[in-house]
Amino acid sequence: MMLAVLFISFIVLIAIKTPVAYAMGIASLLALFVGGDSPIMVVTNMFSAVDSFPIMAIPFFILAGEMMNSGGITTRIVAFSRDIVGYIRGGLAHVNIVASMFFAGISGSATADASALGSMLIPVMVEDKYSPEFSVAVTATSSTIGPLIPPSMMMIIYGVIANVSIAELFLAGIVPGVSVGLALMGMSYYLSVKHGYGAVCSFSLPNIWKSFLRAFIPLLMPVIILGGVLSGVFTATEAGVVATFYAFIVGKFVYKTIQFKDFPRIFIDSAVMTSICLFVIAQSSVFGRILALEGFPYMISSFLTSFQVAPVIIELMIICFILMLGLFIEGIPVLIIFAPIFIPVISKMGLDLVHFGVVLNMAVLIGSVTPPVGILLYICCNIAGIEVSKASKIIWPFVGMMMLVLLLCILLPAVVLFIPRLFYTG
Repeated sequence: MMLAVLFISFIVLIAIKTPVAYAMGIASLLALFVGGDSPIMVVTNMFSAVDSFPIMAIPFFILAGEMMNSGGITTRIVAFSRDIVGYIRGGLAHVNIVASMFFAGISGSATADASALGSMLIPVMVEDKYSPEFSVAVTATSSTIGPLIPPSMMMIIYGVIANVSIAELFLAGIVPGVSVGLALMGMSYYLSVKHGYGAVCSFSLPNIWKSFLRAFIPLLMPVIILGGVLSGVFTATEAGVVATFYAFIVGKFVYKTIQFKDFPRIFIDSAVMTSICLFVIAQSSVFGRILALEGFPYMISSFLTSFQVAPVIIELMIICFILMLGLFIEGIPVLIIFAPIFIPVISKMGLDLVHFGVVLNMAVLIGSVTPPVGILLYICCNIAGIEVSKASKIIWPFVGMMMLVLLLCILLPAVVLFIPRLFYTG
């Protein structure tokens, strides 16, 4: 009975466009009320969900990304990207994607990537005769690279849920993240040739060298973060603190683009983004807890393992289910609610949990750009000032390329696990 109330009320709330976090919280309270359980469980689970040392990395990485963006770091990364790929047909589209790949090593957040780079590049692309729909599609899909290339907040969340090494997850996301970027560049090139979108600049090694020197200090941040985590100098959570301190030094004392008067705004913006993220995590945890109490994970596990097929087919079924959910529910709730359900199934079949974490995150991220609920699509459409329905028509070729990379990663686990195995042979 509780499960029926939980799902029906949640679906109804989503249908009337209630924010997902509130929909999960209200549905959970209704289910507990029908089941006669104490609503105190909601409070205790919300607290325990965010009372985690690894989760503390999230606010620090958000703050670091906000400082780097406020300090004008983004412009240096974009300039470097322009000199590297701006001469290719559809130059600004490639600049957008390459800049996302570099920015991914700083923020670890798709929404931060979409907001920061989208605000800068979408108007420039439209001014340079790229269609608003194409500009939005490129920006929204390239923003998904952020949570794949380390550091990644979604990898941290999955690592906590699955109890696997966050450092390994960081490494495992590198090749898929770069592959998604290259695939998107391929589609951008094809559409740019088709529609006559031009290049931005001519190829020049001296210009590349100059812009590299200007962007060297920001680009050093992911090297410091990943190097420190892999060498054991600090944990992933402590890496967030290091990233914040590094961003502060760079913005305040190296480039001198951040003033003390800017800090209240930076802290407030970071606090708002952090509170939204942690509130979603907390509510998702309550929802998932009720599912666990009602034995829903066992039902799903029994259903999936009843199929006499190869483990990779089961994994494909799970990913297809996640992709369908992504059409209607935002990413982090899907990850928090369903990862604990599918992880035991994956373990039972002998599949690698690090590999599954990466492909699961990729599927969730694809959902973040697919209409009607894709949050990244909404952010970019809002920047471009167009309706989501217009951008929806052109985003599917890019989504198709992302799905192709996802399928490759599922069928060839070595693509994902190659780099982690170089560092963690045991």
